[in-house]
Amino acid sequence: MRQSEKPFRSVLYIPAANARAMEKAASMPVDAIIFDLEDAVAPESKIEARILLAQALERHDYGARSLLLRINGFDTEFAADDLTAIAGLKADAVLLPKVGSAADVARLDKALGDAKLAIWAMIETPMGILNAAEIAHAPRMSGFVMGTNDLAKELNSRNRPDRMPMQSSLQIALLAARAAGIVAIDGVYNAFKDEEGLRRECNDGRDMGFDGKSLIHPAQLAAANEIFAPTEDEIALARRQIEAFRAAKAEGRGVAVLDGKIVENLHVATAEATLAKADAIAGMETI
Repeated sequence: MRQSEKPFRSVLYIPAANARAMEKAASMPVDAIIFDLEDAVAPESKIEARILLAQALERHDYGARSLLLRINGFDTEFAADDLTAIAGLKADAVLLPKVGSAADVARLDKALGDAKLAIWAMIETPMGILNAAEIAHAPRMSGFVMGTNDLAKELNSRNRPDRMPMQSSLQIALLAARAAGIVAIDGVYNAFKDEEGLRRECNDGRDMGFDGKSLIHPAQLAAANEIFAPTEDEIALARRQIEAFRAAKAEGRGVAVLDGKIVENLHVATAEATLAKADAIAGMETI
């Protein structure tokens, strides 16, 4: 399964300095893991975190989960050593923080050389939002992760349940990702004990069109996995739409009518994507 076809309902941050957490993540019901060498690791623990990360990826079987390595930014003293440490590690992608332009991605692309690693970008600054389209089309670019905490700080916006101050930024980044055909992951929900608030924000992100939610605690996995997966009703409707359209074509008609609504090629394409996502999720759940 190509990375672009994998589910990304739940994307969990794991501090690379926490060996026990990295071990436990191998058995968690999570679609993707971000092994974090950046914000979650104190400066004095960076060296140890790199060693522990390499050991974890060597010792533990993470199955079909997508594995992302978040390095420190090029504006820090840690980036070069991070890149040296992750060379040759068994992972899918490098996640670069605070990406502001395609030039940032091109710099990482050059630094990675022949390494078989995709690049993901943290979109978490005003410049990153304004340049989202060019970033999405940069070399190796495979996904966006919204850094809503840093973005809120930069915008000087207030935290509201409806995320109104964040809506334009989220939508611009999502549009850029969709135009480039890459994955787009919504930002974290900080109150990990607030189930109601998490579900509200997951539904908001799913309604907008994000592929999944970045998470800070395993307790958040169930809600994200449920909400970003197709529902039974959506799967049933998708099958009926495909069947109705096929029957219409067999009769020489270009459109079908199902439940009083028109079904065209575009609806069939969406229906097929829904079934493909359901199949991919089913494959993850057999891990």
